[in-house]
Formats: sequence, structure tokens, C-alpha cells
Amino acid sequence: MAFATTDDGVKLYYEVHGEGTPILFIHEFAGDHRSWQHQLRHFSRRYQCITYGARGYPPSDVPTDPAAYSQERAVADAIAVLDAVGADKAFVVGNSMGGFAVMHLGLRHPERLLGMVSSGCGYGAHPDKQETFRSESETIAQAFENEGSEAMASWYGVGPARVQYEAKDPVGHAEHVRVLAEHHPVGAALTMRGVQKSRPSLYALQDDLAKVTVPVLIVAGDEDDGILETDLMLKRTMPRAGLAVLPRSGHVTNLEEPELYNGLLDSFFSEVEHGGWGPRDPRSLSGSTTGAK
Repeated sequence: MAFATTDDGVKLYYEVHGEGTPILFIHEFAGDHRSWQHQLRHFSRRYQCITYGARGYPPSDVPTDPAAYSQERAVADAIAVLDAVGADKAFVVGNSMGGFAVMHLGLRHPERLLGMVSSGCGYGAHPDKQETFRSESETIAQAFENEGSEAMASWYGVGPARVQYEAKDPVGHAEHVRVLAEHHPVGAALTMRGVQKSRPSLYALQDDLAKVTVPVLIVAGDEDDGILETDLMLKRTMPRAGLAVLPRSGHVTNLEEPELYNGLLDSFFSEVEHGGWGPRDPRSLSGSTTGAK
């Protein structure tokens, strides 16, 4: 087993598959390093694919100090994994909690990124929804502490934006819920409080996001209602952002629609590698629909 050691002494489990240009995959709260199997099988034929478990997710260490969990720490951990595998630059791909990490990597370490893919990113970001999200995050953290992960998985795994996966692929969804049921309750609770509940709103970072020049692909499911408005804001704010919305899809698009998801990433990686995916054409920013004067 391979581990990266962070600057605060936490060991992060990681796996490397394939050879070529590096791609770092960053999992969501309800997943772990196993959440990217569809992508690893596809992309490891041509790329060096790196997946890891966030702190709090065994076999990575589970610190018990609440101060060890934050959005800033999540970003530093991703860099620690890149350093451990010797990747100076990489494409970074994240879903939900991992998608937020991708956005913050673009803000803090753009020199390490070839391109960014952020899917399922936006929960709690809108100012009108932030307090509700924080309240629900605390409820979830307490439930992990008081009820345990298996009980939590029985309802969290069939939330409003996960039932789509259940309908499309019952076997895959059942495995998804099993992974959630195996979460370390302390790690899950502290992650929910320190990373999810406490992260800054993306709306508060709009001025900084507008300066990110790394190519960006934003992916959303059209039934993931909690993120769509925020993802449209990101598309309009980040100069080299593209937005893909998958039909009849929820929160875990990489698992729900792996062929569509992988195809989008294939096209994105190829275009970036060949010098494409530039800034939006300013002519498309006209207030006119037709260009008539």
C-alpha cells in the first residue's frame, strides 16, 4: 500500500494506475478512493491515473483533532499526493466535495494544473442556501456520531440527487451505499463539519475565480437541483470554463453515466492537450440574441 505524508503528518492512501500524463481524481463525501473505478478502467490505458482517500477515510489516517479538517487542508492534501507520485502538473478531476477541492486548487495552485474537471460542485454555495446547508451538515455530522455509518447510509444514500443512480444501476448504487456504510464515523463527522460545513461560498470568491486561466470543465446532472444555479455562475465567471449538463441525472454523474462522463473528459483532455479550450469568444457576450444592431 502506498501513502503520501502531509505536512502535518497525516498519511493518505493512494493508488496509481497506468502511465502517461497524470490525472488526479478527488472523491466526494459519500465515496472514497474506490469511487473512480469506471474512470480508472477507461483512462489508465493512456494516462497515469491517481486516486486517493481523503484524510478521515481509511486506509488513510483518521485524525481526531477537528482542526485537522478544512477546505484549505483538503487542497494541501491533494498537492501532497501529487508530490508523492512526482507529478509536477496534472489534470485534476473531482466530484462534489472533490469538485470544491478542484476549484480551490485552481485558485491556490494553478501552476500545478493542466486542466480542471469539477462535477457535482455547488451544494451550499448560493448565499440563499448557505445557512440551510450548514444546518443540514451539522445534522449529518451528529448522525454519524450518534447513529453510525451504516444507519446513515440507509437514508443518505437515497437522497434526492442519488435516487437517479439507484434507478439506472441498482447494483452499482448498492455498492455506492456499501462504501458509505463503511465510512469511519469520526472521520465522516469531522469532514462534514470541517470541510463541508465550513467552506467559503463560491459566490464570495467570484472575483478570484474570474482570474483563473486554467481550462475548466464543469459537469452537472440536470436533476441535481442544489448545484445548477451555482454551476451556471461558474460558467459565466471563469474565462475558460465549459458547462456540460447530463440529462435525467443526479449528483454522481461519473457513476450514473460513466460512458457520457468519460466521453466528456476524453474530449476535454484532448482539446487542452492540443492547445484548445481557450477563453470564451467575447462576441458571444453580447446582450443581443441575434447580433442585430
